[in-house]
Amino acid sequence: MARSLGQLNRRLEKLTRLERRLNSGAVVIPCLYYFLKRCSLLRKNFRWLHSSIFAFILFVAGALSAQTTQAPLYPNYPSETPATFQPSTFGMDFERREVMIPMRDGVKLHTVILVPHGAKHEGILLTRTPYSANALTMNTPSVHLATSLWGYDNATETIIAGGYIRIVQDIRGKYGSEGDYVMNRPIHGPLNPTPVDESTDTYDTIDWLVKNIPETNGKVGVLGISYDGFLSLMPLIHPHPALKVAVPMNPMVDGWRGDDWFHNGAFREQNMPYIYEQTATRSNDAHWLSSNFDDYDTYMNAGSAGELGKQRKMDQIGFWTKVTGHPAYDSFWSDQAVDRILANEPTTVPTMLVASLWDQEDIYGAIAVYKALEPKNTSNNKLFLVLGPWHHGQEIEDASSLGAINFHSDTGLYFREQILAPFLAHYLKDDAPPMDTAPVTAFETGTNKWERLQAWPSGCANGCTPKPTPLYLQAEGKLAFTAPTKKAAFDEYISDPAKPVPFRARPSQPVGYTPNLSWVRWLVDDQREFSGRTDVLTFTTETLTAPVKISGEPIANLFASTSGSDADWVVKLIDVYPDEVAGQPELGGYQLPVSMDIFRGRYRESLSEPKAIPPNTPLQYKFALPTTNHIFAAGHKIMVQVQSSWFPLYDRNPQTFVPNIFFAQPSDYQKATMRIYHSPTQASFVELPLVTEH
Repeated sequence: MARSLGQLNRRLEKLTRLERRLNSGAVVIPCLYYFLKRCSLLRKNFRWLHSSIFAFILFVAGALSAQTTQAPLYPNYPSETPATFQPSTFGMDFERREVMIPMRDGVKLHTVILVPHGAKHEGILLTRTPYSANALTMNTPSVHLATSLWGYDNATETIIAGGYIRIVQDIRGKYGSEGDYVMNRPIHGPLNPTPVDESTDTYDTIDWLVKNIPETNGKVGVLGISYDGFLSLMPLIHPHPALKVAVPMNPMVDGWRGDDWFHNGAFREQNMPYIYEQTATRSNDAHWLSSNFDDYDTYMNAGSAGELGKQRKMDQIGFWTKVTGHPAYDSFWSDQAVDRILANEPTTVPTMLVASLWDQEDIYGAIAVYKALEPKNTSNNKLFLVLGPWHHGQEIEDASSLGAINFHSDTGLYFREQILAPFLAHYLKDDAPPMDTAPVTAFETGTNKWERLQAWPSGCANGCTPKPTPLYLQAEGKLAFTAPTKKAAFDEYISDPAKPVPFRARPSQPVGYTPNLSWVRWLVDDQREFSGRTDVLTFTTETLTAPVKISGEPIANLFASTSGSDADWVVKLIDVYPDEVAGQPELGGYQLPVSMDIFRGRYRESLSEPKAIPPNTPLQYKFALPTTNHIFAAGHKIMVQVQSSWFPLYDRNPQTFVPNIFFAQPSDYQKATMRIYHSPTQASFVELPLVTEH
């Protein structure tokens, strides 16, 4: 009892001190909490204290309540951040508006509108993007529109000089927009049962813009590069009446035939980080983590692409499961190929397709769309093509050079000022100023000059047509326009999946556009690194005594065999510079790629139905190389290289036929002997689109 009374006295003393502190303005909630807890225990033994103790508690609580009405329980340091902040607009020469535009299914898309001050009756330039409308319009904050317009898809000086209203919109499912994201969302149909697609979203967006932006003249143009180039093609399907012009640059068109995901069946393995980051989250904030400085090691250590995807938990990503589930060119790919879709649409909107001759990402798309639309362009003259000496998207940058190759002028600036600006103005301005844009404007590499052509391919301004001309592989590494004469001739090499041929000199750096990465120039890399390998065959002409011009697609024709049951074939067409080059010594002997691509052998008979290759049987493989417009100058040589891997840009072929290479097992990867034939009856050659008049 004495001990308990002593404890009670001590509790009462604490309460007295608490009262003093309350009266002095100090708040001691922990002490009150502790006292209440202890009194609860004490009350079990001393019921006679119940009334007095809790009366005192009520007193303390009352004092606390009174105190809190007078001052905070704890000292409060006011926040220096306002609840809402209104940015300054002082000195700005444009107005920025952010709106959520409703689509026909109720989903709202985040849209940034940039209106120059004083704009009246101006045309609209719309870019729809999966890469953040805010990032593309606010990366360099400034009161001046010229420095606020930034981004991968902007020709800034063209937009500013034209006085256009600039619109950038997040597509559904990305960044600030509502809805679900689907990579390159297919149009409404078998692959997309919903009533909405990128075509309908663009239509609904344009409809809202012309009705809700008072400064516009009601004329809209769409413009974009790469994915945004794909999105610039979508409104050509059932276009809105206000759509007056489209400029798809380097567009993604067919992900299997020759753009981002595959090339002729070979998977572009080094794009796995893009798939991961682009689709894992709405705002691209899940990042692919590097494991090796050299990507070659990263992909080799994993084995197959499917195994690497498993390691990185990519089975959570819907698009990845579609890619791995459709390794062949089945209806999943062919039904969403944009060139095939547009081939069935009337050509009503003036369209300028922009292609890069060294596009390291989407070299297939623009030319494929041009070939689909050109036959329908006989009377209305609404189709235009520009071919520039650029990497992917370089037309909006300084384009005086690419890697070691100098063009002696800023070809990107020429495009923007002399071609793009008058083209846009003609269709988007009220007074429709005249333009003098050729149907085809093509840069001739090798001589570094622009050509104005009536169609493509066309080797000269007066319309001369390139003549398909075989350039034959010969014995002893020779290359000539004459057919081979040696019977039963072939060259062979051992292709070892454990030691695949790099697609560029190691270390192989990731796909990227940061200054320390050289991804943008790999298509002009010097090929000497590979011509000395024993698993790369090299064939070279004699020194040219006169220029040789090609315009169009070279076609690879190989008679080849493998000791395995599957194989990849890589063919490279190369311009070999003289041993010494005056004024540019670093180009002495340079092996400049002009056109290169890969073909997966299992698709030799059908792109949609793979078949095993009969071992040690010569078979013909025929596939197109990317479009080129090049002159091999006198004093140069022409070279062709052939190999069976291009790693890690493309996944390794196990060289043993398996149903799905994504899931090949380590034991499936086997060495094989590859033979390239060059006899009179089994002649291998590259068919050049040769221009004989120049």
